[in-house]
Amino acid sequence: MLVLRLLNVVAPAYFLCISLVTFVLQIFVFIPSMFRDPSATPLFSPALLHGALFLFLSANALGNYVLVIQSSPEDLGKGLNLGEGAEVVADWLDGSRSPGSALPSTHFCRLCARVTQRHDHHCFFTGNCIGSSNMRNFIMFCLYTSLACLDSLVAGMAYISAALSMSFANPLAFLTLLPHSISQFFSGALLSSEMFVILMLYLWLGIGLACAGFCCHQMLLILRGQTRYQVRKGMVVRARPWRENLQEVFGKRWLLGLLIPVLNVGSDYCRQKEK
Repeated sequence: MLVLRLLNVVAPAYFLCISLVTFVLQIFVFIPSMFRDPSATPLFSPALLHGALFLFLSANALGNYVLVIQSSPEDLGKGLNLGEGAEVVADWLDGSRSPGSALPSTHFCRLCARVTQRHDHHCFFTGNCIGSSNMRNFIMFCLYTSLACLDSLVAGMAYISAALSMSFANPLAFLTLLPHSISQFFSGALLSSEMFVILMLYLWLGIGLACAGFCCHQMLLILRGQTRYQVRKGMVVRARPWRENLQEVFGKRWLLGLLIPVLNVGSDYCRQKEK
């Protein structure tokens, strides 16, 4: 439990550090290297478009990250009609009652000490539980983080290609880049800044693919009307059309939440909270 609590503190700091490094490299290294002649740069140049795209992806990833943290399941748990709620939470704390016995899909997390409706999992990178109150923002966070990492990967490969005068036309060039760069770095033929960018390429690839896979997995569960907690506990869910399952998470005005980081717009959770 102590290791998990420590991870709950270190993981968000690690994510923020990676985000800061990515932002600095994009703004001060990658994007300036795309301007061949700044005085003759047209208004809609590839460099300006890439910069605008990266800022859009970063703003949505960071904005949804903050909303996931702010949409605390604890606030939702206070509004739930648990009957003898204080006794239920006390039983959860001392372990005398199994999680989810008060209401279907309701779970008490020992790490953040919060009650979550439609509990999915505890996310260490946000230090918060993911449930009905912040599921949509969590999916948007994973989506835009994946896109921002893959965008940084492409920009970093273009920078390394120009700096080292190498081509990535061969698919095996990226796979052999790291061992070849390590040998050049220790022989003094490669600068430390270039070696750092090369290491970040593989980090962006790993984070981007992991977030994309996790996002696709979550979307598949949402279409089926399930959560990871329900699948892990073997809970049977009521079969509903996939459109209703999507609307429950994303709301009717889902396009607004797709373009800008906002709280659940028009979802069933918001309507229940207003009542």
